[in-house]
Amino acid sequence: MSTVIAYVDGFNLYYGMRAKYGHRYYWLDLAALVRRLRPSDTLVGVRYFTARVVAERAAAANQQIYLDALAAHSPGEVETVLGRFSDQRPRCGACRQSWECGCVPARQYRRYEEKATDVAIGARLVEDSALRASDVALIVSADTDLVPAVESAQRVDPQRLIYLALPPGNMSPSRHFRSVGHFNINETALRASQLPEDVTDPVTGAVHRRPAKWK
Repeated sequence: MSTVIAYVDGFNLYYGMRAKYGHRYYWLDLAALVRRLRPSDTLVGVRYFTARVVAERAAAANQQIYLDALAAHSPGEVETVLGRFSDQRPRCGACRQSWECGCVPARQYRRYEEKATDVAIGARLVEDSALRASDVALIVSADTDLVPAVESAQRVDPQRLIYLALPPGNMSPSRHFRSVGHFNINETALRASQLPEDVTDPVTGAVHRRPAKWK
């Protein structure tokens, strides 16, 4: 039996689910999903790469509930790796150009850009390949920024199998991923891989409840 480590691009998966299914599958049990996608493999771990939401208080609170629920439900299996959002220069809400555009009145809004996630995924992928940490690497993403890391990992350990699990909305991978296998994450897998409505932390007794908006 083979072993598998999954590398989950949190926002790539999030935006795919949101575009296809709205909020209904956000309460996702990542370990259960990987086991469903690779039923013949033994799960070594899930590396979940995301960044803390900024500027939206309610969304940030829901995200924290989810992160706490993941940690409580799958201790030792799901590792959350946090990146960051960079605060970009303000833009005009009317014309979407620089706030110095001259619109009267100019409506400023801030723009945030996620940083470091693809670099972090790539680094862990190559590191785990060098350590021979698993027989299979499962990348949950369709981001072509990961292509160089995939190619490096294959050079480091040519025997390690690498697969892409494409988030909803991605019918096929970019041609740049020609050296790896792939399959799609369908709605059945998402529906069957939800956390319990209430997740109780076995250590603290805290209860993490699925946000109402995610139902």
